[in-house]
Amino acid sequence: MTAKKGPKAKPKAKPKAKPKAAPKPGAKAGGPWAAAFAPRAAGEKRYWLVKSEPDVFSFDDLLRKHNKTTHWDGVRNFAARNFMKDGMKVGDRVFYYHSMSDAQSIVGICEVVREGYPDPSAFDSASYGYDPKSDPDRPTWFMVDLRAVAQFTRPVTLVEIKKRPELKDMALLRIGRLSVTPVTASEWDTICKLAG
Repeated sequence: MTAKKGPKAKPKAKPKAKPKAAPKPGAKAGGPWAAAFAPRAAGEKRYWLVKSEPDVFSFDDLLRKHNKTTHWDGVRNFAARNFMKDGMKVGDRVFYYHSMSDAQSIVGICEVVREGYPDPSAFDSASYGYDPKSDPDRPTWFMVDLRAVAQFTRPVTLVEIKKRPELKDMALLRIGRLSVTPVTASEWDTICKLAG
């Protein structure tokens, strides 16, 4: 006796591919700020912005430091860390931004004088930047050294920046929580013109 064949089963539909997650700010592959990690032309300089609360470490404090230089330590955000570790190079220019103040503004210009290296505050249990999971043999957190170049006689406020259509895509506005962000060459030029 032969088995009776039933109706043919419909082929199963292929499962839909899950949409790819949007790259996180500071991600090296793709995304609006991927250019920060792209290979550079010979002699190419790039531009950045760092934030500090003026009552913690102001631009005036930087000007008073030996050689007007400090290490930018204590950053505990992976995207900002990536910008310092893999993006910033010696000679790059950096806007100094006063955050958490009545008039949040860009107040000066620095330059990178030492590229990313391990942040020792991550290993110091007495430090505000201590991270018990960070291993000195495989450091998680990095910093750069910055030197003051010029103080703006006319700071450029966040309110002004938000009013300029050519600055609408600026990382400062798009990923404002980060303490280190890239700046495009055209954004750099616009802000320098605003500063006078």
